[in-house]
Amino acid sequence: LLHAGRMSADSSTNASFANSSVAPCPDYRGTHLLHMVVYSLVLAAGLPLNALALWVFLRVLRLHSVVSVYMCNLAASDLLFTLSLPLRLSYYALHHWPFPDLLCQASGAVFQMNMYGSCLFLMLINLDRYVAVVHPLRLRHLRRPRVARRLCLAVWALLLLLASLPLDFSDELWKSRLLPLVLLAETLGFLLPGAAVAYSSARVFRALARPGAPQSRRRRKTVRLLLASLAIFLLCFVPYNATLAVYGLLRGQLVPATRAAREQVRAVLMVMVLLASANCVLDPIVYYFSAEGFRNTLRSLGTPLRAGTAAAANGSRGTEAPSEAVPASGHDATGQDLSPAPTPGTPFLPCSLDSAL
Repeated sequence: LLHAGRMSADSSTNASFANSSVAPCPDYRGTHLLHMVVYSLVLAAGLPLNALALWVFLRVLRLHSVVSVYMCNLAASDLLFTLSLPLRLSYYALHHWPFPDLLCQASGAVFQMNMYGSCLFLMLINLDRYVAVVHPLRLRHLRRPRVARRLCLAVWALLLLLASLPLDFSDELWKSRLLPLVLLAETLGFLLPGAAVAYSSARVFRALARPGAPQSRRRRKTVRLLLASLAIFLLCFVPYNATLAVYGLLRGQLVPATRAAREQVRAVLMVMVLLASANCVLDPIVYYFSAEGFRNTLRSLGTPLRAGTAAAANGSRGTEAPSEAVPASGHDATGQDLSPAPTPGTPFLPCSLDSAL
């Protein structure tokens, strides 16, 4: 969000500062190349992955389960952020904001919605697993798609509220109104979901670690889901939000600091913001390893392509050396080819990302 405000300020105020006694905005063009690289990676990976995930949830799985409802909304949030990246790439390539200020504010708002939305939707996914494992009977009324849709609507309403923070970041505004709003957004969008994820994960791990707990594939799937959620929180959201809180305290002058110290913290924040945006590439890993219907759909989509490739290869080998089509050892080569599923997760390489600072 701070970065979106800077984009607008860079494009509209530096010219007027040249003829005034006010100090110009700091020149951050030295970091533009880094942000161009990571934004390009995020766009190249996040756009197809989240578009495919959204298509699978809406057209194939049709939101019949509670988890699929939450994951569908998480994919929509990630896709919305990746669609805003061409605007940011233009800014970093041109070193000024060539679009109307409204688009600048919208770009910052989309980042806020994505980051806090990812925290909240991951919280709902983990709480659903907590209810299913720890309180399967007492709280089963909460595990209904209708309840899940209402909770998602409430999350989107909260995201619109958090995204409406002002983009004028003067020192006076930090002292008066902005710091309380930032702390409120941090509490509702990060601290509360983070505490819920940590608590629910601990309770589920404790329940599954009991001697009488069943050792099943569903258990392993739940463990993978919770571990992936915790990893995304620790890698993407904790560094950014912790640095943002420190920066807010410095800018609000609740903690005495020089301007140079504030700029150093801001430089760290610019790097942490890359990690915060990484969630839109990492979230599809959660879908693949925890949603069996999602994983089976992707495998079924890849089966015709693999079959066609194998048929073409076999035809080519048959033309050159027909005798190689029969295995000499007597083993069923066809059965061996089909027995193991392809190793999942190959396309989902974690990348560094960028976001609005």
